[in-house]
Amino acid sequence: MKVALIGFGNAGGKVADELLNYQQHTGRGLFRYMLAVNAARSDLARLDRISDDDQILIGQTDERVKGHGVGADPELGAEVTRRDRHEVERALDDVPVYEVDAFLVVAGLGGGTGSGGAPVLAESLRKMYDEPVYGLGILPSADEGGRASFNAARSLQSFVDATDNLLLFDNDAWRGYQDSVGDGYRRTNQELATRIGALLSAGNLDGTDVSENVMDASDIRRTLNTGGVSSIAYAEEGLERETENAQGLLAKFRGNGSNLDVDTAKKVSGVVRKAVQSRLTCPAEIESAERSLIVVSGPPAELSRKGLESARSWLEAQTNSIEVLAGDDPRKSADKLAAVVLLSNVTDVPRVDNLQDQAVDAADNIESQRETRDEEIENLIRDDDGALDPI
Repeated sequence: MKVALIGFGNAGGKVADELLNYQQHTGRGLFRYMLAVNAARSDLARLDRISDDDQILIGQTDERVKGHGVGADPELGAEVTRRDRHEVERALDDVPVYEVDAFLVVAGLGGGTGSGGAPVLAESLRKMYDEPVYGLGILPSADEGGRASFNAARSLQSFVDATDNLLLFDNDAWRGYQDSVGDGYRRTNQELATRIGALLSAGNLDGTDVSENVMDASDIRRTLNTGGVSSIAYAEEGLERETENAQGLLAKFRGNGSNLDVDTAKKVSGVVRKAVQSRLTCPAEIESAERSLIVVSGPPAELSRKGLESARSWLEAQTNSIEVLAGDDPRKSADKLAAVVLLSNVTDVPRVDNLQDQAVDAADNIESQRETRDEEIENLIRDDDGALDPI
């Protein structure tokens, strides 16, 4: 799948940067266009792979911003995005529309620029182009505080409404207890890039073998056209020693009913089950998914049509849905067997429910503190008897 990639805000820019690193590292041509949008000049300066020519600083003429960010205020982020929208749209004139299958807008939902501005941009893109616009939203971890949860819960509603589908990644589920803040986010960004990259790679004709079980951009789009929010599962396994030493010899024996063929089918089915039963990008009850898609990638000798059929039947039973597509992605030089599973329009997502509860509590606290604060200020600056008049 060929994508126009837009990183919005600090977290969105860093994830987009890591997605480009994945592309460069794997040699897969996924992104036909890239852009980083931010209200903070310092955040743009920290990007390693998105060039200066592919960056836009918004809010420069706003006296509250002036290149220093929006101070975790999503309403200000949305406002400066609307004000500078035409500047962003001019940059989008360079998108090679006939070469892209979709737009992907990436943003962290706990801050200000991305949480407020990304939904505004996504809505504009849907009006301008016929291609679907997908979002990738990063939920904040609990240690980022109540304000981040409050912002994320509000942004989530807007981002879902503004996109054809919103892929979710939950930092809380992926941050390790031993991670420093910087190392933790770098590692989770890499994990996220691996999963998004593996999904988008399906069906790309980039020098690899053509899949026997063809999976292409239209299958991804069909799976995602449910709307709502989605989550991604991923797992990988090492190769068999025989595959590493003699892939060509193994291939000659495929399809003869041999034990080798049976073992390969079991391994393919097993890695798909392992993916679904491990951590999703955002934990969710898989039976709540409306549609699903399976892509298994690896050397041709490690792929199995029977294994895919078995995995698809198993996932149909788990999700209680026949809307499950499955295909493979042959990679002669691959050093592992990997499975990525897209679960589209999941409706039972405990993290989102908790986020909304936290946001409601935060909103009540904000209002209560505001009322108390106003009273305390009055008590501080005015004398008890009212004998003093202000100048």
